[in-house]
Amino acid sequence: MLSTLEALRPKKRLFLGLLLAAEFFVALLLYGAWLICCPGLANIFEYLPLIVGALLIFVSTFSFGAVCNMVLAVKGLPTLKLFHRYSFALIKFLFPVAVRIGKIFGIKRRQIEGSFVAVSNLIFLKSGIKVPANRLLVLSPHCLQLSTCPHKITRDPNNCKRCGGCNVGDLMKLAEEMGFTFFVATGGTLARQVVKQKRPQAVLAIACERDLMSGIQDVYPLPAVGVLNIRPNGPCLNTRVDMDEVRRVLSQIVE
Repeated sequence: MLSTLEALRPKKRLFLGLLLAAEFFVALLLYGAWLICCPGLANIFEYLPLIVGALLIFVSTFSFGAVCNMVLAVKGLPTLKLFHRYSFALIKFLFPVAVRIGKIFGIKRRQIEGSFVAVSNLIFLKSGIKVPANRLLVLSPHCLQLSTCPHKITRDPNNCKRCGGCNVGDLMKLAEEMGFTFFVATGGTLARQVVKQKRPQAVLAIACERDLMSGIQDVYPLPAVGVLNIRPNGPCLNTRVDMDEVRRVLSQIVE
């Protein structure tokens, strides 16, 4: 079990390293574009190249500071809250560049997404956020349910008969014990609707790397932590979740 958990915990430095590389690459592109445009800008207004250059330097410095702020958070050092609001916006902008850089070095997109989840989780847990159990929403994908199960649990997980064939029954039992809200979603759209309806103070999501990355960014600034599902049969079919890992995370965020 330990080796399985280790495999599901990507290295945080992978995402941060690629994000810094993407930031440097974009800064070089902006500098090149500025050099090319300088003569034209000067024809419009004598000091326009300086104004545009100063603006680009400010944007590049600010975004670099936001990435460094994430590095500080991962290292457990003090961070500037000024950057927190813009971190996910920056990630959305730089992530495609980071993926292309990773591809050059043979790094798969799923590895990068998993590394992002690991970084986001660590920042969440280090922030010391604690919420009452009844203000916590736990979301799981419908693929956690056994594919041969005749009982429809999306929208109403209480339809689960707790036969033990999948982890849905385990999560239902845990929800009753601790008092959090548990919901099974068929996709990101439904998950976002549930978050809007329930108005939780925090979210614990169980999903694959791609869905966790998009979901964590979608609900921001609502605090969200992710637990990767286990896919012995491939994606989206009879997936599992390590209940010990779920309990460990819950113990850190529930008051």
